[in-house]
Amino acid sequence: MPSRTALITGANRGIGHEIARQLAAMGIAVVIGSRDRAAGQVAARGLGPDVRGEHLDVSDRGSVEACARRLADAGVEIDILVNNAGLYTTTPLLAVEEHALLEALQVNFIGAWRTARVFVPGMRGRGWGRVVNVSTGYAHFADRPPEAGAYGLAKSSLNVLTRMIAAEAGARVKVNSMSPGWVATRMGGSGAPRSVQEGADTAVWLATLPDHGPTDGFYYDRQRIPW
Repeated sequence: MPSRTALITGANRGIGHEIARQLAAMGIAVVIGSRDRAAGQVAARGLGPDVRGEHLDVSDRGSVEACARRLADAGVEIDILVNNAGLYTTTPLLAVEEHALLEALQVNFIGAWRTARVFVPGMRGRGWGRVVNVSTGYAHFADRPPEAGAYGLAKSSLNVLTRMIAAEAGARVKVNSMSPGWVATRMGGSGAPRSVQEGADTAVWLATLPDHGPTDGFYYDRQRIPW
């Protein structure tokens, strides 16, 4: 690929960190966004000289806007945005506390809107961009309601957001969502059947799509699926 820069949210560990590692190995400059500033810096140092850590809390509008300003001041243009930051709140909707529901929506859904709002216009203006929203199989509701309580609600909303951003971004900015499956991370647990490499693969593929690649889709193992 030509010289590109990717921002991955929630990338100090788990699937996000593996996405960052794979993209960096492809020669893409990487920005690791992390709510924990110190953890993000440590994660970035472990991936090479073209990886930088940035404090980024997607649940906080001010944090997102401040990160965008710092990158702009440093001359960094984001070509690839991977919205990976997530909060796993699975209490049934009629039992979950309102503050927990709102927090899940802030991180899993509104946070992706915030980052897209500040970075996608630049992609559109430059005529190239890739946006990958990390969703879940729980957001699938082709034949049943979404599962997993607030998490499923937020990720279903994220899939809808994907389609709406794809429509506004234009054909040269590819906007897709994907499910990594059940992955052995701190969130997924050690008993999960898929490795972080398997979980990250489709996101990396979508982040590096060629110009004729797809947009406005939901993917699992590089296959478009109905949701």
